[in-house]
Amino acid sequence: MSAKNMTKVLIDGKIITLGGYESTDYLQKVASYINNKIAELSEIPGYKRQAPDTKHTLLSLNIADDYFKAKTQAETLEEDIESKDKETYDMKNDMIASQIQMDKLQADNRKLEIENEALKKQVQELNQELEELLK
Repeated sequence: MSAKNMTKVLIDGKIITLGGYESTDYLQKVASYINNKIAELSEIPGYKRQAPDTKHTLLSLNIADDYFKAKTQAETLEEDIESKDKETYDMKNDMIASQIQMDKLQADNRKLEIENEALKKQVQELNQELEELLK
């Protein structure tokens, strides 16, 4: 297990010490996200006049909304990936089946070419016999 990281971050004008096993850059990124959400909500008329509990609730709801939207998007992308994987698998199977069929047809074609050459020789021989008989 990696070592626990501690870092001081600034959230809503207050310095807070965060600790976790994530990198300090990640912890700073989380703090930055929270600050951006607070700034976003602060632009809403009347938000600054709300009680701290209401502000925290609104902040939590906005973060939960972002989470569920991201989760839905991730699930949709995973379904798309699964669908593409299945499509790729099916296409590979079709390609293999086509390759097997093509190999069989090429082998059949080679046999027919050999038979054709043998028949041409036979025709030549019969023509020569016929010419000799007609002489």
